[in-house]
Amino acid sequence: MSTNRYHQHFTVSWDQLHRDVRELCRRLVERDFKGVIAITRGGLIPAALIARELNVRVIDTVCIKSYDHMEQGGLDVLKGVDHDGDGWLLVDDLVDTGKTARKVREMLPRAHFVTVYAKPEGKPLVDQYLTEVAQECWIQFPWDMGVAYVEPLVDQVKR
Repeated sequence: MSTNRYHQHFTVSWDQLHRDVRELCRRLVERDFKGVIAITRGGLIPAALIARELNVRVIDTVCIKSYDHMEQGGLDVLKGVDHDGDGWLLVDDLVDTGKTARKVREMLPRAHFVTVYAKPEGKPLVDQYLTEVAQECWIQFPWDMGVAYVEPLVDQVKR
């Protein structure tokens, strides 16, 4: 993680992610989708949660690799889909600079594109998002974290 680019941190717990996805789904529940397309890998878990909440059984993926995710380098499409997205819900965890979103938009121009979190540079590229976060904020997702022992405060203070 580039220390000069990210000045804030936002840690998302599993509980928070579930609440946020559920709230996003409240805004989608009246719509009918043929299926959900997850942008891997970050969109996999939100897409699974959304598919559950909206009772969608058909799930596909668009697999994109960033060459250097810290510097937002080049993109390589490892797996696409064979349609333009009409009637489909496209899901990612976050839209950041918009580089990946722009590429996926080209591939699936008719999909309804949602993210749970959006940064200012990327948010114009999605149709809906739940929470806006600052561009310089690093979001720590629960699937990237482990549970670790934390010393009792009294033991830390007495050292």
